[in-house]
Amino acid sequence: MSEAAVRLTIGAGSDVGKARTNNEDSFAVADLASGRRLENEPMPQLLDVTDSGILLALSDGMGGHEAGEVASALVVDHVRKALTAESVTGSLESRIEDAVKRANAEVQQAAVATNKRGMGATLTAVFVHGADAYVAEVGDSRAYLLRSGRLRQMTRDQSLVQLLVDGGVLSPEEAKKSPHKNVILQAMGLEEEVRVAIGRLKLRRGDRLMLCCDGISNALSDDEIRTLMSLHAPQGACDGMIALANDRGGEDNLTVIVAEVDGEGVAKPARLETVTGTYEIIQAFDARPGKSSAKVPVGDYPMPRAPAANPFAPEPSPESPITTQRSQRGSAGILWVLLFLVFATAIAIGVFMFARPH
Repeated sequence: MSEAAVRLTIGAGSDVGKARTNNEDSFAVADLASGRRLENEPMPQLLDVTDSGILLALSDGMGGHEAGEVASALVVDHVRKALTAESVTGSLESRIEDAVKRANAEVQQAAVATNKRGMGATLTAVFVHGADAYVAEVGDSRAYLLRSGRLRQMTRDQSLVQLLVDGGVLSPEEAKKSPHKNVILQAMGLEEEVRVAIGRLKLRRGDRLMLCCDGISNALSDDEIRTLMSLHAPQGACDGMIALANDRGGEDNLTVIVAEVDGEGVAKPARLETVTGTYEIIQAFDARPGKSSAKVPVGDYPMPRAPAANPFAPEPSPESPITTQRSQRGSAGILWVLLFLVFATAIAIGVFMFARPH
């Protein structure tokens, strides 16, 4: 494959929103062949994917009092540096996991050095190497894929409400409105160990990859995201999502990256090929008891084991659309309701709290 066989057209944007006074989000667009960061250069950017690859990364900070800004900036910068280092060896997935763990350690050290307890950040990164995209996630910032007019979420939120959705207690729509939607199960910099979810996507010509913070995903529906990504070039889609979120109050920081895939080195989508068939889970996140983080005050309560499921739901045929029937879940649903009540009580009376402005 020639160096220019795969090309990315990349748009990006970040905005403080209407309700915050500072922006705790950070993002990176980096050509790993040179180590050059491009997020401060005029967008869009047209990049050839070389043998070293292209990094798209987004981090949503937490901790308040500028701690979130520091944490998110450290995360994206140290992931980039770790993947650029010439001494890095091993499989691509092991390199990605090592880079994330190094960044996690850097945030922890910075929190100790600056006495900023509770400083942390999410991370969602896409590493494009050849005709493959590796997706890494810690927290609840999201990555999406738009292919042939269909939008699919590639990441699975590592959050309390996602557990409740998986258990049939909440619908995705109810989860968006839940008062506990900011409770996440892990974040960069808060624990010595971080469990990185990693997947690999076989790219197809015309694919559009999107990374966003929860300020975007909470404000826009999937249909709105799909429409904006379908109708506009990458930079126009980013600008449109930020503008729409601000029109709805801009309650959080707003950051988004969109990259369109092109080039002779990428196959066209086959007519009967499913997105699920081109996505492989390399390493799934699995919640373990006693491991939780939060963007808002939260008690230190135990978490149940989360299903290590493919974030891509099975794709339905036109004759058999997916439906959700919570009434069929029986005793499992009752158990999740009880767990939810326990969580809510623990949140109300938690003895250890750290806050992120909301």
